[in-house]
Amino acid sequence: MQDLGSAVVAPLSFSVQAGQCLAVEGASGVGKTRLLRLIADLDEGQGEAWLEGRSRSAMPAPQWRRQVLYQAAEAAWWDSSVMAHLQPQQREAACTLAMRLDLPASRLEADLTQLSTGERQRAALIRSLLQRPAVLMLDEPTSALDADNVARVEAVLREAMQQGMALLLVTHAQEQAQRLASGVLRVMKRERA
Repeated sequence: MQDLGSAVVAPLSFSVQAGQCLAVEGASGVGKTRLLRLIADLDEGQGEAWLEGRSRSAMPAPQWRRQVLYQAAEAAWWDSSVMAHLQPQQREAACTLAMRLDLPASRLEADLTQLSTGERQRAALIRSLLQRPAVLMLDEPTSALDADNVARVEAVLREAMQQGMALLLVTHAQEQAQRLASGVLRVMKRERA
């Protein structure tokens, strides 16, 4: 990433390697979420991003977003259940991941309005991981989880990184950043001229 910035986020240049996690840190309101959205090409900004030597600007946005996937703190859902968002060939893998995340498979079929915030967070992670992105950007993915479920999520993320996925992680839990991240990316608010 080179000179990525916006009207809110001061320009940043950094890289993240396959299998590596960078913790995205900064005070509230400096633009951590905005940075992830910039990388995902969801918000307007300056600078350029590359994936395996290909620039974001040289790729159609949907293709980039499948490989550099942003998961919001409260993920959007456009269908009634988690399973309705998945391809039929993903169902078995979804159930396996759900079991690892202590989410009963039946909850994947349930109406999303009936799921707790923590269940939706784990379900969103399942949906994201099944896309097999090269880079996964997570915004507070465990904020509504208890310690046992945080540990389960972290174990699944470590495994995904061992398989080559890069991770950018916004978290206010310093302990989580220390457990998962090999580096820190500090976001600063752009100074007004």
